[in-house]
Amino acid sequence: MTTAILLENIHPSAAARLGEASLTVERRSGALAGDELRQALSSHDLVGIRSATHLRADDIRSAPDLLSIGCFCIGTSQVDLDAATAAGIPVFNAPFSNTRSVAELVVSEAVMLLRKIPEKNALAHAGKWAKGASGAFEARGKTIAIVGYGNIGSQVGVLAESMGMRVVYYDVLARLSLGSARAAGTLEEAVSQADVVTLHVPATARTRNMINADVLARFKPGAILINASRGTVVDIDALAAALRDKRLGGAAIDVFPEEPKTNNDPFASPLQQLPNVLLTPHIGGSTEEAQENIGTEVAAKLLNFLNTGGTIGAVNFPEVDPGPLHAPARLLNIHSNAPGALAALNTLLAQDGVNINGQHLQTRGHTGYVVTDLDRVPSDALMGALRAHAGFVRSRLLVR
Repeated sequence: MTTAILLENIHPSAAARLGEASLTVERRSGALAGDELRQALSSHDLVGIRSATHLRADDIRSAPDLLSIGCFCIGTSQVDLDAATAAGIPVFNAPFSNTRSVAELVVSEAVMLLRKIPEKNALAHAGKWAKGASGAFEARGKTIAIVGYGNIGSQVGVLAESMGMRVVYYDVLARLSLGSARAAGTLEEAVSQADVVTLHVPATARTRNMINADVLARFKPGAILINASRGTVVDIDALAAALRDKRLGGAAIDVFPEEPKTNNDPFASPLQQLPNVLLTPHIGGSTEEAQENIGTEVAAKLLNFLNTGGTIGAVNFPEVDPGPLHAPARLLNIHSNAPGALAALNTLLAQDGVNINGQHLQTRGHTGYVVTDLDRVPSDALMGALRAHAGFVRSRLLVR
């Protein structure tokens, strides 16, 4: 029986979707690491994680029977994708399901910071009445710079523009603008004209500390910074210094370079105790709607791979969409992307007397993936020969 383990309080919609397909599903409330993580990986066919569980190369290599990994979130930086690919394990995520939730948080934080709500809220809780308009502004007519104009960034732009904001964006890729948004040629050009700067970029070597002291010095005096992307994108010490020196008007930070593994672990940041800062515990996509949609989306991708071999939406794998299985059997073969791999596969099939009804092949980097529909179930000897072949990474058989 196929089994799955879902960690980190993944929404029940995922377990329900997998359960409908007759999988045995184990759910855990927190993240796992070390031996406990490896034991979970080695004893299940599918694993679902969010952002706190990190699957490193050694973890992945310790689970040779693991079929697929589901990241029930947008990012996949918590998984060693190269190791997963080398092991023949496709990784799926949900790049769109929490777009609206993050975008709404960002725009609402921009409004609160422009109106100086964090400071006034703290004073009111302390029994002080600080009524006044000084330093408080409408969002209408202000410029928001969106760094990273992908799914979330472009949605932020749509919401911001609907409130009367002027939208500029910077992205390393050429992006089609929505509404009246205008592209900036450089990061510095984007931030230098903005009243609000919001970040929506992945965690890569290129984006690490991209918002550093030099870039912060290019911000307009009194500008606001919002980061709901990845914690490594902002030099937190440099940001804290800019806020203490009142060169910036405020900040809203939802992600941090180091985050607690569980809600019971302590949280510390140089930004604590600064009155013009909103700190939230990585909740950009944490709405009931988003989590339900993510659970359904990623579970559906895992089931599609499990039942058909389809890899559409995999972040690390050749994408193949073979459709439902109508032939007596379907062979899923992952191989090194080298000359002769497909010929070797088809020769072994011919030697076993198996005829090919249909075949789908795609390659990506060093990996090839071929899905072959067969006129009969191949012999155990053939499957053994495939799994022993030096050029093949993994072979799996589906039977109708």
